[in-house]
Amino acid sequence: MKNDKFIIEADELDRLFDEGGDISVHLDWSRAERPGLIQERMDFELPVWMIGLLDSEAQKFGVTRESIVKVWLAERLKVERTVSSVEEAF
Repeated sequence: MKNDKFIIEADELDRLFDEGGDISVHLDWSRAERPGLIQERMDFELPVWMIGLLDSEAQKFGVTRESIVKVWLAERLKVERTVSSVEEAF
């Protein structure tokens, strides 16, 4: 298969991107990856009262229950990672 992409140097691509230019013609989207974002299903049970509170919070933001749980878990894990890094420094 012929590669029709126009090849440029990395610094030129950076400059084009920084200036708001269209860099999509230089990318091979068939090989694009999102490292660390592969998803795996996880099921767990919660008390009914907790699910009700999650639904209320999710409704405030106009998102799903699953979305609010993901955001909160990500925030907490970020805090824990920061705390662990500080503790390891001592």
